[in-house]
Amino acid sequence: MTDPAPASQPAPPYYAVVFTALRTQGDNGYAEADERLMKLASDQPGFLGVDSARGTNGLGITVSYWRDEASIAAWREDAEHTLARARGRAQWYASFSLHVAKVERAYGFTHAADA
Repeated sequence: MTDPAPASQPAPPYYAVVFTALRTQGDNGYAEADERLMKLASDQPGFLGVDSARGTNGLGITVSYWRDEASIAAWREDAEHTLARARGRAQWYASFSLHVAKVERAYGFTHAADA
């Protein structure tokens, strides 16, 4: 997560996968795996972008955007992603929830740069 700007999206409809998680203490290889998975996800057909934030209390929200449900399903079945999900349950997350939503409308605003 290097770009602080919101992910830009195509015109709806598209899908959002909202992953909310409370991290456990310690890194336990999380940062390296997260970087690797972001790269893998961005290479998947149908991947549109991601927004992510984490508070100092360990609560994080990541929203990934996908062209269609088939793209989401293909990412879920990716072998490396499957292993990471298992490691997440075992080591990285105290709790999590996941929601998949179809985006019907989207709005945005960018403040004009001072000239």
